[in-house]
Amino acid sequence: MDTMTKSRFFRLWLVLGSVFMILLIIVYWDNMGTAHFYLHTSLSRPHILEPFPSPKPGDEKYFTASIEEILEKLLSAHAKQNVLLGKKVEQPSVLASSKPVLSNMEESVRGYDWSSHDAQQSPDPDRRQAERRSVLRGFCANASFVFPTKERSFDDIPNYELNHLIVDDRHGVIYCYVPKVACTNWKRVMIVLSQSLSDQGMPYRDPLDIPREYVHNSSTHLTFNKFWRRYGKFSRHLMKVKLKKYTKFLFVRDPFVRLISAFRSKFELENEEFYQKFAIPMLKMYSNHTSLPKSVSEAFSAGLKVSFANFIQYLLDPHTEKLAPFNEHWRQVHRLCHPCQIDYDFVGKLETLDQDATQLLRLLKVDKLLQFPPSYRNRTASSWEEGWFAKIPLAWRQQLYKLYEADFVLFGYPKPEHLLRD
Repeated sequence: MDTMTKSRFFRLWLVLGSVFMILLIIVYWDNMGTAHFYLHTSLSRPHILEPFPSPKPGDEKYFTASIEEILEKLLSAHAKQNVLLGKKVEQPSVLASSKPVLSNMEESVRGYDWSSHDAQQSPDPDRRQAERRSVLRGFCANASFVFPTKERSFDDIPNYELNHLIVDDRHGVIYCYVPKVACTNWKRVMIVLSQSLSDQGMPYRDPLDIPREYVHNSSTHLTFNKFWRRYGKFSRHLMKVKLKKYTKFLFVRDPFVRLISAFRSKFELENEEFYQKFAIPMLKMYSNHTSLPKSVSEAFSAGLKVSFANFIQYLLDPHTEKLAPFNEHWRQVHRLCHPCQIDYDFVGKLETLDQDATQLLRLLKVDKLLQFPPSYRNRTASSWEEGWFAKIPLAWRQQLYKLYEADFVLFGYPKPEHLLRD
């Protein structure tokens, strides 16, 4: 009888402990600001939270550890939140007038908007958005369209591959940033919305007031890959909750034009980091240089620069990714943002940046808070491709298309036939 009584008490303790743990999670989750998110946008849809698994015999150590962990976080949450709301990521004082000013060369290379011929058309924005999402979902569901990592689940994505998903807990927004697709200004928007950065104790209100060096500082943003440090065992579950309740968006562009933009900004401008890490190996491997200057300024003075052909050779070389994954500036969008594992609510394009930015901010109900920074204009996408690929061998162009084919197809960019045939 005594043994049965102890067994009943033990089972009762497990049940009560699990209920208590769930209540703590709900309270803590609400304390972090997630109770309001689905109200902020017409794109977000209400979802039912997945139930936690029932406790099993032998799990008492797990529950005890989890409860202690959550209690510690809960008890310190208010104090931390008060400090963070006041200071956030305090940076050295920046004068309000010190908006980023690009030189003529930088503006030419880092221009945000290379409009294509199609950008002149202005169909109904809602219809255009529905078509983009339909194309994306259709090819993700199409079993005959295959590319690496397509079939894996969200749980299969390594934590380090989730570092491009920026979270704004104040408005319930998740943005997957793609380098060379206006990401600097969209990161500025996310900083203003999340109030993750302040100047002299006051959160930034104008995106263009935020200095560029702070925008690309990883400590400025809350990204999915940081969740493990914050939430431990519950990180994946909380990611899924946010993915269901938040509005998720990304911006893409013609894959070949994105490569051209990446090449120009990283190899036509003096960039010490990219010279040391990429240019020197490329020049040695593909231009037969054995002795190279130690600095990028010396190399440029000597007329030693990576050619676009060298860059394409590097991308096509099978040994490149055996050493390390592609740099984010030329890594495929589907590898950065996982569009077949994450159901994006909004797919913007650089070719229609102005219209898409206006539509998105309105849908997020933040169009009264800020405006998307104005974009720079440059030549059309088709003229860029034809000029830059003119001296690239046909076989290389065809291989390059296969390398980026998934991005072309998933995001509705036509196959560049004029580049892929004689």
